[in-house]
Amino acid sequence: MIALADPNRQIPKSQKLSQRNSRIASSPSEPKKILGLSPSEKRRKTILSKKRIALFDRDIEYIGGDVFLEKDADLLANSPPADAKIPLEGFSSDKKAASGRSLSPYLASLYQTRLLSKDEEQFYFRRMNWLKFQALQKRSRLDPKRATMKQMKQIEGILAEAETVKAILITSNLRLVVSIAKKFNEPSHSFDELISEGNVALMRSVEKFNFALGNRFSTYATYAIQRHFFRISHKSRQYRNRFASDDEPVKDRAEEVSDHESCSPDQVRYLKTLFSKFLHSLETREQQIVLARFGFDGDKPKTFRQLGTEMGVCKERIRQIQTRAIAKLRTMAEEANLERTIGDWL
Repeated sequence: MIALADPNRQIPKSQKLSQRNSRIASSPSEPKKILGLSPSEKRRKTILSKKRIALFDRDIEYIGGDVFLEKDADLLANSPPADAKIPLEGFSSDKKAASGRSLSPYLASLYQTRLLSKDEEQFYFRRMNWLKFQALQKRSRLDPKRATMKQMKQIEGILAEAETVKAILITSNLRLVVSIAKKFNEPSHSFDELISEGNVALMRSVEKFNFALGNRFSTYATYAIQRHFFRISHKSRQYRNRFASDDEPVKDRAEEVSDHESCSPDQVRYLKTLFSKFLHSLETREQQIVLARFGFDGDKPKTFRQLGTEMGVCKERIRQIQTRAIAKLRTMAEEANLERTIGDWL
Protein backbone atom coordinates (compact mmCIF):
# COMPACT_ATOMS: atom_id res chain seq x y z
CA MET A 1 0.00 0.00 0.00
CA ILE A 2 1.46 3.35 -1.16
CA ALA A 3 1.32 6.18 1.36
CA LEU A 4 -0.09 9.42 -0.04
CA ALA A 5 1.59 12.69 0.71
CA ASP A 6 -0.22 14.78 3.21
CA PRO A 7 -1.02 18.14 1.50
CA ASN A 8 -1.07 19.85 4.87
CA ARG A 9 2.42 18.68 5.75
CA GLN A 10 4.94 21.61 6.10
CA ILE A 11 8.09 21.42 3.94
CA PRO A 12 11.28 22.40 5.81
CA LYS A 13 12.65 25.84 4.88
CA SER A 14 16.09 24.43 3.93
CA GLN A 15 14.41 22.04 1.51
CA LYS A 16 12.48 24.91 -0.14
CA LEU A 17 15.71 26.88 -0.70
CA SER A 18 17.46 23.90 -2.26
CA GLN A 19 14.53 23.37 -4.63
CA ARG A 20 14.57 27.07 -5.65
CA ASN A 21 18.35 27.05 -6.27
CA SER A 22 18.04 23.96 -8.43
CA ARG A 23 15.37 25.65 -10.56
CA ILE A 24 17.57 28.75 -11.04
CA ALA A 25 20.60 26.67 -11.94
CA SER A 26 18.64 24.69 -14.50
CA SER A 27 17.05 27.78 -16.13
CA PRO A 28 18.46 28.19 -19.68
CA SER A 29 17.69 31.96 -19.79
CA GLU A 30 20.39 33.08 -17.31
CA PRO A 31 23.74 31.66 -18.50
CA LYS A 32 25.47 35.04 -18.80
CA LYS A 33 24.91 35.95 -15.16
CA ILE A 34 26.85 32.90 -14.16
CA LEU A 35 29.54 32.82 -16.83
CA GLY A 36 30.03 36.64 -16.91
CA LEU A 37 30.65 38.94 -19.91
CA SER A 38 32.59 37.85 -22.97
CA PRO A 39 35.95 39.57 -23.72
CA SER A 40 34.44 41.55 -26.63
CA GLU A 41 31.59 42.79 -24.43
CA LYS A 42 34.08 43.77 -21.72
CA ARG A 43 36.11 45.77 -24.27
CA ARG A 44 32.96 47.47 -25.54
CA LYS A 45 31.87 48.45 -22.04
CA THR A 46 35.37 49.75 -21.24
CA ILE A 47 35.51 51.85 -24.42
CA LEU A 48 32.01 53.18 -23.77
CA SER A 49 32.92 54.12 -20.21
CA LYS A 50 36.09 55.94 -21.31
CA LYS A 51 34.21 57.84 -24.00
CA ARG A 52 31.61 58.94 -21.48
CA ILE A 53 34.28 60.20 -19.11
CA ALA A 54 36.13 62.03 -21.90
CA LEU A 55 32.98 63.69 -23.25
CA PHE A 56 31.56 64.81 -19.93
CA ASP A 57 34.94 66.02 -18.64
CA ARG A 58 35.58 68.08 -21.78
CA ASP A 59 35.35 71.85 -21.39
CA ILE A 60 32.94 73.35 -23.92
CA GLU A 61 32.96 77.14 -23.85
CA TYR A 62 31.21 79.43 -26.29
CA ILE A 63 30.82 83.16 -26.81
CA GLY A 64 27.46 84.61 -27.70
CA GLY A 65 25.24 84.42 -24.65
CA ASP A 66 21.64 85.41 -25.34
CA VAL A 67 22.30 85.75 -29.09
CA PHE A 68 21.65 82.02 -29.51
CA LEU A 69 18.32 82.22 -27.72
CA GLU A 70 16.81 84.48 -30.37
CA LYS A 71 14.34 83.09 -32.92
CA ASP A 72 16.59 83.49 -35.95
CA ALA A 73 19.74 82.16 -34.22
CA ASP A 74 19.68 78.85 -36.09
CA LEU A 75 19.07 80.53 -39.46
CA LEU A 76 21.92 83.02 -39.02
CA ALA A 77 24.34 80.32 -37.91
CA ASN A 78 23.57 78.21 -40.97
CA SER A 79 23.38 80.92 -43.67
CA PRO A 80 26.86 81.85 -44.97
CA PRO A 81 27.28 85.11 -46.92
CA ALA A 82 27.20 84.94 -50.71
CA ASP A 83 30.97 85.55 -51.08
CA ALA A 84 32.03 82.80 -48.64
CA LYS A 85 34.47 80.33 -50.19
CA ILE A 86 35.96 77.18 -48.75
CA PRO A 87 38.82 76.47 -49.08
CA LEU A 88 40.26 79.94 -48.70
CA GLU A 89 41.62 80.45 -52.19
CA GLY A 90 44.27 83.16 -52.48
CA PHE A 91 43.69 86.32 -54.48
CA SER A 92 45.90 86.91 -57.52
CA SER A 93 47.39 90.00 -55.87
CA ASP A 94 48.43 87.91 -52.86
CA LYS A 95 50.13 85.35 -55.09
CA LYS A 96 52.01 88.07 -56.91
CA ALA A 97 53.15 89.55 -53.59
CA ALA A 98 54.45 86.15 -52.52
CA SER A 99 56.23 85.43 -55.78
CA GLY A 100 57.91 88.84 -55.77
CA ARG A 101 59.61 88.24 -52.42
CA SER A 102 62.25 85.85 -51.19
CA LEU A 103 60.24 84.26 -48.38
CA SER A 104 60.53 81.10 -46.32
CA PRO A 105 58.11 78.31 -47.30
CA TYR A 106 55.92 79.05 -44.28
CA LEU A 107 55.64 82.79 -44.97
CA ALA A 108 55.12 82.16 -48.68
CA SER A 109 52.24 79.80 -47.86
CA LEU A 110 50.48 82.57 -45.95
CA TYR A 111 50.16 84.61 -49.14
CA GLN A 112 48.22 81.73 -50.71
CA THR A 113 45.45 82.24 -48.16
CA ARG A 114 43.08 85.11 -48.67
CA LEU A 115 41.75 87.31 -45.88
CA LEU A 116 38.13 87.04 -44.79
CA SER A 117 35.60 89.76 -45.49
CA LYS A 118 33.77 91.28 -42.54
CA ASP A 119 30.59 89.33 -43.33
CA GLU A 120 32.50 86.07 -43.65
CA GLU A 121 34.31 86.73 -40.39
CA GLN A 122 31.04 87.38 -38.55
CA PHE A 123 29.46 84.25 -39.99
CA TYR A 124 32.34 81.92 -39.09
CA PHE A 125 32.60 83.23 -35.53
CA ARG A 126 28.84 82.88 -35.13
CA ARG A 127 28.93 79.40 -36.66
CA MET A 128 31.77 78.18 -34.44
CA ASN A 129 30.14 79.35 -31.24
CA TRP A 130 26.68 78.17 -32.31
CA LEU A 131 28.03 74.64 -32.82
CA LYS A 132 29.60 74.67 -29.37
CA PHE A 133 26.33 75.95 -27.91
CA GLN A 134 24.43 73.10 -29.62
CA ALA A 135 26.92 70.49 -28.38
CA LEU A 136 26.66 71.78 -24.83
CA GLN A 137 22.85 71.73 -24.96
CA LYS A 138 22.77 68.16 -26.26
CA ARG A 139 25.29 66.96 -23.69
CA SER A 140 23.31 68.52 -20.83
CA ARG A 141 20.34 66.32 -21.75
CA LEU A 142 22.31 63.07 -21.51
CA ASP A 143 22.88 60.86 -18.48
CA PRO A 144 26.66 60.61 -17.87
CA LYS A 145 26.23 56.92 -16.97
CA ARG A 146 23.80 55.91 -19.74
CA ALA A 147 24.81 57.93 -22.80
CA THR A 148 24.95 55.69 -25.87
CA MET A 149 27.76 55.56 -28.43
CA LYS A 150 25.45 57.03 -31.08
CA GLN A 151 24.52 60.01 -28.90
CA MET A 152 28.15 60.73 -28.04
CA LYS A 153 29.30 60.45 -31.66
CA GLN A 154 26.68 63.01 -32.64
CA ILE A 155 28.05 65.53 -30.12
CA GLU A 156 31.65 64.76 -31.11
CA GLY A 157 30.72 65.41 -34.74
CA ILE A 158 29.32 68.83 -33.87
CA LEU A 159 32.47 69.72 -31.92
CA ALA A 160 34.67 68.50 -34.79
CA GLU A 161 32.84 70.84 -37.17
CA ALA A 162 33.38 73.70 -34.70
CA GLU A 163 37.13 72.93 -34.75
CA THR A 164 37.10 73.04 -38.56
CA VAL A 165 35.53 76.51 -38.51
CA LYS A 166 38.06 77.58 -35.90
CA ALA A 167 40.89 76.43 -38.18
CA ILE A 168 39.49 78.63 -40.97
CA LEU A 169 39.52 81.68 -38.69
CA ILE A 170 43.06 80.98 -37.49
CA THR A 171 44.46 80.31 -40.96
CA SER A 172 43.02 83.50 -42.42
CA ASN A 173 44.71 85.61 -39.70
CA LEU A 174 48.22 84.10 -39.59
CA ARG A 175 49.60 86.99 -41.63
CA LEU A 176 48.50 89.36 -38.87
CA VAL A 177 50.83 87.55 -36.45
CA VAL A 178 53.77 87.94 -38.83
CA SER A 179 53.19 91.67 -39.30
CA ILE A 180 53.10 92.23 -35.52
CA ALA A 181 56.09 89.97 -34.85
CA LYS A 182 58.25 92.10 -37.15
CA LYS A 183 57.85 95.02 -34.74
CA PHE A 184 59.02 92.94 -31.75
CA ASN A 185 61.93 91.15 -33.39
CA GLU A 186 65.03 91.31 -31.16
CA PRO A 187 68.26 89.30 -30.71
CA SER A 188 67.00 87.47 -27.61
CA HIS A 189 64.30 85.66 -29.63
CA SER A 190 64.39 84.25 -33.12
CA PHE A 191 61.74 85.42 -35.56
CA ASP A 192 60.34 81.88 -35.80
CA GLU A 193 59.95 81.73 -32.01
CA LEU A 194 58.04 85.00 -32.03
CA ILE A 195 55.70 83.77 -34.75
CA SER A 196 55.10 80.54 -32.83
CA GLU A 197 54.24 82.49 -29.67
CA GLY A 198 52.05 84.87 -31.66
CA ASN A 199 50.13 81.96 -33.17
CA VAL A 200 49.34 80.69 -29.68
CA ALA A 201 47.98 84.13 -28.74
CA LEU A 202 45.96 84.17 -31.97
CA MET A 203 44.34 80.81 -31.14
CA ARG A 204 43.32 82.08 -27.70
CA SER A 205 41.92 85.25 -29.28
CA VAL A 206 39.73 83.22 -31.64
CA GLU A 207 38.29 81.41 -28.61
CA LYS A 208 37.61 84.62 -26.66
CA PHE A 209 36.45 87.04 -29.38
CA ASN A 210 32.88 88.31 -28.94
CA PHE A 211 31.50 88.54 -32.47
CA ALA A 212 28.17 89.87 -31.19
CA LEU A 213 29.71 93.31 -30.57
CA GLY A 214 30.19 93.78 -34.34
CA ASN A 215 33.91 94.68 -34.20
CA ARG A 216 36.57 93.35 -36.57
CA PHE A 217 38.56 90.49 -35.16
CA SER A 218 41.90 92.01 -36.25
CA THR A 219 41.44 94.91 -33.81
CA TYR A 220 40.92 92.56 -30.87
CA ALA A 221 43.63 90.10 -31.93
CA THR A 222 46.26 92.81 -32.52
CA TYR A 223 45.92 94.04 -28.96
CA ALA A 224 46.04 90.49 -27.54
CA ILE A 225 49.10 89.48 -29.59
CA GLN A 226 50.99 92.67 -28.79
CA ARG A 227 50.27 92.23 -25.10
CA HIS A 228 51.61 88.67 -25.32
CA PHE A 229 54.79 89.88 -27.03
CA PHE A 230 55.25 92.61 -24.39
CA ARG A 231 55.08 89.95 -21.66
CA ILE A 232 57.68 87.82 -23.46
CA SER A 233 59.97 90.83 -23.89
CA HIS A 234 59.57 91.80 -20.23
CA LYS A 235 60.43 88.27 -19.05
CA SER A 236 63.45 88.22 -21.34
CA ARG A 237 64.73 91.51 -19.88
CA GLN A 238 64.23 90.21 -16.35
CA TYR A 239 66.20 87.09 -17.20
CA ARG A 240 69.05 89.08 -18.73
CA ASN A 241 69.16 91.47 -15.78
CA ARG A 242 69.32 88.55 -13.38
CA PHE A 243 72.42 87.04 -14.98
CA ALA A 244 74.16 90.09 -16.44
CA SER A 245 74.78 93.51 -14.93
CA ASP A 246 74.85 96.78 -16.81
CA ASP A 247 78.58 97.01 -16.17
CA GLU A 248 79.25 94.07 -18.48
CA PRO A 249 80.13 95.04 -22.05
CA VAL A 250 77.52 94.89 -24.74
CA LYS A 251 78.05 91.87 -27.01
CA ASP A 252 80.84 92.67 -29.40
CA ARG A 253 78.94 93.24 -32.61
CA ALA A 254 82.15 94.09 -34.44
CA GLU A 255 83.25 90.45 -34.13
CA GLU A 256 79.97 89.04 -35.39
CA VAL A 257 79.84 88.02 -39.02
CA SER A 258 77.20 90.09 -40.73
CA ASP A 259 74.88 88.29 -43.10
CA HIS A 260 74.29 90.49 -46.14
CA GLU A 261 73.30 87.66 -48.46
CA SER A 262 69.70 88.84 -48.45
CA CYS A 263 70.64 92.45 -49.27
CA SER A 264 72.38 93.78 -52.34
CA PRO A 265 75.45 96.06 -52.07
CA ASP A 266 73.28 99.04 -53.05
CA GLN A 267 70.81 98.21 -50.29
CA VAL A 268 73.63 97.93 -47.73
CA ARG A 269 75.01 101.30 -48.83
CA TYR A 270 71.54 102.80 -48.54
CA LEU A 271 71.18 101.54 -44.98
CA LYS A 272 74.60 102.87 -43.97
CA THR A 273 73.80 106.28 -45.44
CA LEU A 274 70.41 106.36 -43.74
CA PHE A 275 71.87 105.34 -40.38
CA SER A 276 74.57 108.00 -40.69
CA LYS A 277 71.86 110.56 -41.35
CA PHE A 278 69.97 109.39 -38.25
CA LEU A 279 73.11 109.66 -36.10
CA HIS A 280 73.85 113.23 -37.27
CA SER A 281 70.32 114.18 -36.21
CA LEU A 282 71.20 113.33 -32.60
CA GLU A 283 72.88 115.64 -30.12
CA THR A 284 76.67 115.38 -29.90
CA ARG A 285 76.67 113.56 -26.58
CA GLU A 286 73.93 111.18 -27.78
CA GLN A 287 75.99 110.34 -30.87
CA GLN A 288 79.06 109.68 -28.77
CA ILE A 289 77.24 107.33 -26.40
CA VAL A 290 75.46 105.35 -29.12
CA LEU A 291 78.68 104.87 -31.11
CA ALA A 292 80.71 103.87 -28.04
CA ARG A 293 78.09 101.66 -26.42
CA PHE A 294 77.49 99.49 -29.50
CA GLY A 295 80.97 99.54 -30.99
CA PHE A 296 79.95 101.48 -34.10
CA ASP A 297 83.13 103.56 -33.81
CA GLY A 298 85.29 100.49 -34.46
CA ASP A 299 86.39 100.03 -30.84
CA LYS A 300 85.22 97.48 -28.32
CA PRO A 301 81.78 98.40 -26.85
CA LYS A 302 82.04 100.26 -23.54
CA THR A 303 80.03 99.91 -20.37
CA PHE A 304 77.89 102.60 -18.75
CA ARG A 305 80.52 102.95 -16.02
CA GLN A 306 83.39 103.41 -18.48
CA LEU A 307 81.52 106.09 -20.40
CA GLY A 308 80.44 107.77 -17.17
CA THR A 309 84.06 108.01 -16.03
CA GLU A 310 85.17 109.46 -19.38
CA MET A 311 82.34 112.01 -19.51
CA GLY A 312 82.37 112.88 -15.82
CA VAL A 313 78.84 111.72 -14.99
CA CYS A 314 77.31 108.72 -13.25
CA LYS A 315 76.47 105.55 -15.16
CA GLU A 316 72.74 106.12 -14.61
CA ARG A 317 72.98 109.39 -16.52
CA ILE A 318 74.64 107.55 -19.43
CA ARG A 319 71.80 105.04 -19.41
CA GLN A 320 69.21 107.85 -19.57
CA ILE A 321 70.94 109.52 -22.50
CA GLN A 322 71.17 106.20 -24.36
CA THR A 323 67.46 105.51 -23.82
CA ARG A 324 66.57 108.96 -25.17
CA ALA A 325 68.85 108.50 -28.19
CA ILE A 326 67.43 105.06 -29.03
CA ALA A 327 63.89 106.46 -28.84
CA LYS A 328 64.84 109.20 -31.31
CA LEU A 329 66.41 106.68 -33.70
CA ARG A 330 63.32 104.50 -33.54
CA THR A 331 61.08 107.47 -34.35
CA MET A 332 63.26 108.45 -37.31
CA ALA A 333 63.18 104.87 -38.59
CA GLU A 334 59.38 104.81 -38.40
CA GLU A 335 59.10 108.14 -40.22
CA ALA A 336 61.38 106.80 -42.98
CA ASN A 337 59.27 103.61 -43.27
CA LEU A 338 62.47 101.64 -42.74
CA GLU A 339 60.70 98.49 -41.55
CA ARG A 340 58.51 98.36 -44.65
CA THR A 341 61.48 99.02 -46.92
CA ILE A 342 63.54 96.19 -45.42
CA GLY A 343 60.47 93.92 -45.43
CA ASP A 344 60.09 94.49 -49.17
CA TRP A 345 63.77 93.57 -49.70
CA LEU A 346 63.46 90.40 -47.67
